[in-house]
Amino acid sequence: MLVADLSPAPPPRQHGLDAVTGTKPRPTPLDPPMVPFALAGIAAFAVAGVVLLLADAPDSWLWTCLAGVLWGIPGLLTMLRHDANRRRRRALSHPEFTVTETA
Repeated sequence: MLVADLSPAPPPRQHGLDAVTGTKPRPTPLDPPMVPFALAGIAAFAVAGVVLLLADAPDSWLWTCLAGVLWGIPGLLTMLRHDANRRRRRALSHPEFTVTETA
């Protein structure tokens, strides 16, 4: 025979920071466009590579700059997809925003 426990639920545990934060609403997280950051990283590695090439720097430094540019390309493609999804999410949650598809 099963017996249901009808006792009241225990009160929620208080966290140490509740005295500081109280019941303030959480701020919405930042969601900036990421493509400019990826482009800036690629450009920084490219400029550093050109400067090092002109300064006759060690080859290992030039290879590092080349690796930074090449690793930035998949990062850029990923951020393009992220920003497209971000625009769609924002259009769904905020009807005043519009989504325009570009090829």
